[in-house]
Amino acid sequence: MKLFHMALSGHAHRARLFLSLVGAECEIVEVDLAGGAHKAPEFLKLNPFGQVPVLVDGDDVVPDSNAILIYLAKKLGRTDWLPEDAAGAARVQRWLSVAAGPIAFGPAAARLITLFGASFDAAEVLARAHQILGRIDAALAGRSWIAADRPTIADVALYSYIAAAPEGNVDLAAYADIRAWLGRMEALPGFVPLPRSPVGLHAI
Repeated sequence: MKLFHMALSGHAHRARLFLSLVGAECEIVEVDLAGGAHKAPEFLKLNPFGQVPVLVDGDDVVPDSNAILIYLAKKLGRTDWLPEDAAGAARVQRWLSVAAGPIAFGPAAARLITLFGASFDAAEVLARAHQILGRIDAALAGRSWIAADRPTIADVALYSYIAAAPEGNVDLAAYADIRAWLGRMEALPGFVPLPRSPVGLHAI
């Protein structure tokens, strides 16, 4: 397998993190987004949206971080990370949708402002970030993991941009349950961190 990846991308980190957590062998191929490699014809053949990550596994080409998590869990038979029962699968999917929606438009967007100079309204983005973080913090109250009694791909999908939220000036101090959950994620065997950037609340 090959993972087309960019080190600072939280979406790419989700895929790389899960590969490491399950001990799957995979070649990491860095894509030079700054140099426009994601818009080159050969990359657009893999993903016409011009985005990382993309997983290539033989004849299977899987763009999109959440799709990659599902593919890997199914391909590797890891029902511990993606339940087979209807209710369990639905609980995971609910949080994959949160990762693709409110997390992307909240904490991830806030980080895009400080890290890449995105032209979003900072006040609006920060408000969205704190709204979804408050809901996730409440969902984690009294439980260790977001969708089951063990970590699932839902936790992996949520982790990267929440962990990096301070880079977008999103303070996690008020979210004790989230901070405890981040610690549990980071203690998992095979955990690999998202590189930390000195921006936002992490600025030197």
